[in-house]
Amino acid sequence: MPPRQHFKKAKDKILGKKYELDLVFADSKTMLRLNKTYRRKNKAADVLAFALSPKLGQIFLNRELARKKERLWTLYLHGLLHLKGFRHGPKMEALEKKFS
Repeated sequence: MPPRQHFKKAKDKILGKKYELDLVFADSKTMLRLNKTYRRKNKAADVLAFALSPKLGQIFLNRELARKKERLWTLYLHGLLHLKGFRHGPKMEALEKKFS
């Protein structure tokens, strides 16, 4: 896992320096509830990203998965890219690898 300053640098590079980001660690029960409510999926998500405005967003990480240090960085990047507007696919995967 990268040092703490890498998280800010990645956020600034992907979303911009003026973008305000909340990072929330939630339990599986909360992630299940959010995933059901906003995505209509009946399973606990590992990461959920919510763009609240063009310059404000939230990333929810499943804390059980994020405890594994190698997963924390991957989940964080995944959330940043979703906030940037990327959807799952080859381009998003390539960007995740680029930042890993």
